[in-house]
Amino acid sequence: MINLSEIADVSAGYSFRGKIEEQVGTGIRAIQMKDVSEERGLNRNTVVETSLPSKRVPDWLQAGDILFIARGSRIFATLYDGAFKTAVASPHFFVIRITNQNALPEFIAWQLNQMPARRYFDKEAEGSVAKSVKRTSLDKTPISLPDLQRQQAILKLHKNIHEQKLIHRELINNADKLMKDIALNLEHDFISQQEIEGRK
Repeated sequence: MINLSEIADVSAGYSFRGKIEEQVGTGIRAIQMKDVSEERGLNRNTVVETSLPSKRVPDWLQAGDILFIARGSRIFATLYDGAFKTAVASPHFFVIRITNQNALPEFIAWQLNQMPARRYFDKEAEGSVAKSVKRTSLDKTPISLPDLQRQQAILKLHKNIHEQKLIHRELINNADKLMKDIALNLEHDFISQQEIEGRK
């Protein structure tokens, strides 16, 4: 086991002064907590354009960066795929940039979401409801680093299982919708029958 800081640089998200305001046409994107989910990653359709409060050129996000939500009821990591040329992460994130060529960013992001890391974050997090993980704690996150071939094999298995979960979830949602429609149709038929009988 090694510490995360041995294979990655961890930095805070970009510091905005107050609320992130939408400003179309700047070409600068600000990724916020609302734009990511653990299951589906980044939703590029909800990411707004904005302007930065400082003229200083920020360290733009790069493909392969890991966005880590370090506070809130759900702490998790998601991989940034380079969706935008000029984008920053909001202050709610830590940005993890892998510096070791023997570590696949996607594999490290996956590992940060697994039970051993979750137990570590639960132990290190401050607060009861709205938990918060400090950067120093994130730096010391225990990481397993198998060889690249095994990392790729684990990611392939994870992708396969993840896709199956999404398909099954969609099937369940469609089945629930079908039963709801049947119940509503029965209710409508019952009301219509009552109206007919009332007119006799």
